[in-house]
Amino acid sequence: MDHLAEIQHVLNKAQLFHSLSEKEKRHLAENSTLVKYGNREHLFKQKSRISHVLYVLNGLVKVFKENHHGRVVSLKVISGGHFAGLDTFFGQSEYKYSASSVGDTEALMIDFATLVNQVVDNGKFALTLIREISMDALFIFDRLNSQSTKQLPGRVADVLLYFAEQIYHSYSFTFPLPRYELAELAGSTKESFIRTLNEFKHDKIIDLDGREVKIISLELVKILCELG
Repeated sequence: MDHLAEIQHVLNKAQLFHSLSEKEKRHLAENSTLVKYGNREHLFKQKSRISHVLYVLNGLVKVFKENHHGRVVSLKVISGGHFAGLDTFFGQSEYKYSASSVGDTEALMIDFATLVNQVVDNGKFALTLIREISMDALFIFDRLNSQSTKQLPGRVADVLLYFAEQIYHSYSFTFPLPRYELAELAGSTKESFIRTLNEFKHDKIIDLDGREVKIISLELVKILCELG
């Protein structure tokens, strides 16, 4: 399968592109590139100019922001079947955060102008992207609400449920990030995050062996998520 045919195959399989016609998919494929990343490679960097939009095919992508003091904050983890950086795509000329691969990752790099033209010409496709952007915005809103209103056990439970239900679709999984980055997602210090995980293990809410996690009491995790 040649490169163009491979990209068209990807677009045909991906739910987000189903509203495009075959002609539109071919035009998009002609202006896209499949890129493979090793572990911890940048997909794009904060303050760099937006020239492409990245659609994650396989693997995981960590989205993070660096403030003017040099402190890095992990915002979210993106799995295959989602865009990275779509929320800045229409409103800014440069990325407001960075994204890097977590393990081996494959993404489709789509030309900025080409995607804009598809949005202008195809209302159903535009609606699909609006929904995707809305979901991103709601996720960030929920993260901010969690970190400002919940105690640490609730925030750690949020992280567990996020990986279980949104990333791996399984209640047994392997943490893809080291403890300090997981703590960033929970708005916590590494030490406090580890202590809370160990408390969950002691209380038989989870089983924990290194990075291997199994949620034993899903009901308790959901109660902690809800009540904080």
